[in-house]
Amino acid sequence: MTQLTLIGTRLAEVGQTFVYQGPADACEGCPYRDQCLNLTEGRKYRVAAVRENASVLDCGVHDTGVQAVDVEPAPIQANVASKGAYAGSKATLPGPCPYTECPSHEYCEPAGAEFDEQYTIDEVLGEPPHDYCMLDRELTLVEFAPPKDA
Repeated sequence: MTQLTLIGTRLAEVGQTFVYQGPADACEGCPYRDQCLNLTEGRKYRVAAVRENASVLDCGVHDTGVQAVDVEPAPIQANVASKGAYAGSKATLPGPCPYTECPSHEYCEPAGAEFDEQYTIDEVLGEPPHDYCMLDRELTLVEFAPPKDA
């Protein structure tokens, strides 16, 4: 299900993903506040459609303005414990990882996912991009289904 919102013109491209971070200080007093700040904070979204002939509105946060788009919750790719990782099962992130140079780091700490939440695995993608885990974890790369409450 899509939702109408306003985002920066640089993000307003079909397929573009972003994690909604909530209001900035510059949003205070903005006349478009209700149209921009209508997403769930911390959730990852994908632009499903850019509204045709929509005006570009001035914005205190986005220097090139904002425009109307339809967004939908986006799936999140993540590394999870290999044991019990199959489509339809529930999983949590294995925990923080200090090895930011690892090619899997973005999947061990994916944007839009929290360590203390359970997610439904939509698809098992296979081996993670790293050769070995510095924390000695047995991991599998999966795609979490977008939350249904978005």
